[in-house]
Amino acid sequence: MMDNVVLACDHYNFDECLELAKEYDLGLEIQTFAYPDALDNHPEWIDEYEYKLKNFSGKISMHGAFMDMTSASFDPKVVALTLSRYRQNLTIAARLKAHTVVFHANYLTSMRNAPFRRAWTDKQVVFWTNLIKESSAMGIRLALENMWEYDPKIIGDVLRQVNSPWLITCLDVGHAHLFGEVPFTDWLKDLDGFIQYTHLNNNGGRVDEHRGFDDGVMDFDSILPKLRALPRKPIFTLEIESAAAMRRSLPYLEVKKKEFA
Repeated sequence: MMDNVVLACDHYNFDECLELAKEYDLGLEIQTFAYPDALDNHPEWIDEYEYKLKNFSGKISMHGAFMDMTSASFDPKVVALTLSRYRQNLTIAARLKAHTVVFHANYLTSMRNAPFRRAWTDKQVVFWTNLIKESSAMGIRLALENMWEYDPKIIGDVLRQVNSPWLITCLDVGHAHLFGEVPFTDWLKDLDGFIQYTHLNNNGGRVDEHRGFDDGVMDFDSILPKLRALPRKPIFTLEIESAAAMRRSLPYLEVKKKEFA
């Protein structure tokens, strides 16, 4: 069975990624609208993408706002701001016909006391339970991505309590490698059936870089079979800086060029 592969693109490389996706019959994750400048100052980009994707046959997903977003803040005004941004993302996602929007959990990893974590989890459960009522009505899944989280249970506890097919996880293997404090197999075991979406890239082992599979310390010949062996093989999103590095990474995956009539 072929891998379900998606290319993560921003505004600077949207056209390159779109052509590569068409060449191999892949999907696109649009990351342009994860940033405040695009959300506030470039509504015309939504029209542009809508036009360019009109005849695109691949599946579309999107990355939501993440900078300074705190969905479990103890300050209700901060939560309201986060919710406003996320609703803005969902409106754009609906226009672009995206099936999934990725958001970060953004746990404050310096806070390691149990009462804070319990309260954080409770607030996250309420936030996502309410938001998926809106997103599911739009036919959009939400995917919680690990960033600074050192333990998969931080996100896993939220997912298990919400317990909805409309809230899954996006396992970022680079983040798990850099910031995780448990083996990669523990991430797979603890998040198990919730892992239906991934972000894949390599790095030098110190900084969160978005390099190609062939450029870094991570062994994708070992990682990919483990992901394919999950109960539900997830979407493989190449969150890689350049389209050229994405192209170099495609031989690691089970994909082939699209046959054009």
